[in-house]
Amino acid sequence: MNTAASKKVYGINASRHLNLDGYTEQTTFMNDFAIAERFGLEAVADTFKRAFDEWKDDIKYLAELCLVTNTLCWHFYSKGNMKLSELYAGFYHQCMDYAYTDGNFNEEDTRYFFRTTD
Repeated sequence: MNTAASKKVYGINASRHLNLDGYTEQTTFMNDFAIAERFGLEAVADTFKRAFDEWKDDIKYLAELCLVTNTLCWHFYSKGNMKLSELYAGFYHQCMDYAYTDGNFNEEDTRYFFRTTD
């Protein structure tokens, strides 16, 4: 049987993780987006909005959200899916803009963010 439901979809039938040397994931963001991708662009946007609104003031989670959106932007770019790539690129820039905004984080948090995302 070769239906859409039986096909392996990136990130659904297997766990999806960040593969960054020396970095330990702290969230389920990768898998959250994998699930949302099954339901379309609006679901992906809603998943990002919820994650960003809930965790934007936690520097470690914001950094991971930035890493995840950047990784997914490049993944979908390499697969030729420009709609998802551009969507994730916008999310990445939103995270970066928030981190760059004066007054959102103290100096120690800012150092953590840039050390982690660099």
